[in-house]
Amino acid sequence: MMRGALSPSVALAILTCGPALAADTFALPQGCDAFVTIQSHSCAVEHYFTCEGDADGIKRRVSLDENGLAFVGSTDEEAQWLSSYYPFTNHREELEAAPADPASLSELLAKGVDTYDFETQSEEIGTTRYVGEDRLTGRTVTIDDVVLQQTDYNITAYGPDGTKLWSSAGNEFVNAKWRSFIGGTTTVTAPDETFDTDDRPVQFIFPGEPGFLSANPKFDCGAVLSSAPALTPKEISNDHL
Repeated sequence: MMRGALSPSVALAILTCGPALAADTFALPQGCDAFVTIQSHSCAVEHYFTCEGDADGIKRRVSLDENGLAFVGSTDEEAQWLSSYYPFTNHREELEAAPADPASLSELLAKGVDTYDFETQSEEIGTTRYVGEDRLTGRTVTIDDVVLQQTDYNITAYGPDGTKLWSSAGNEFVNAKWRSFIGGTTTVTAPDETFDTDDRPVQFIFPGEPGFLSANPKFDCGAVLSSAPALTPKEISNDHL
């Protein structure tokens, strides 16, 4: 099941060469090619890319904020989250084999709703179970000629003993062509706090266009924003990673 996981070689290459930000351009590892850069609210810039040697349908994503590299992850053809790495907390999560209810973008697009129930393993934080649902709202948004379908979603995370760790709900977006989720607006509820995030896309930038693979986020930087801990593969996908 982990054929799409973030391989140690790709992760190391991203961490050692990618964050060299002095040139204002994010350097992908050798053998990887980006197909879109997304400038988003909440002072974030993301790069979606594929790498040689990955199975068909595997896509990878990095996210940078004002402090540098914030997230590295991978998904499969069903937009099913496979692996994530959070540099600020230095923890990784990887999908367990044989999820009870695998996430399926195909089912979401065909039926308008998809449920999921899966577990991740992490050497740093242990086992986490994620249970949730994505539902198409019927609303579409077009930004820079990119058509996005809006979703309602909810997700809850549980610890190894079944204790509820946190939950989040809100709206995200799906791009059927890229078979990927893209961030939206989220309310996260933890035992001691509730906070909102706004990761909606503002600009889509393609190869050859100014700002492609920029290392510098553009929007809402320096503002007083709610800061979400690295809790979930939804951006938080997510959005599904």
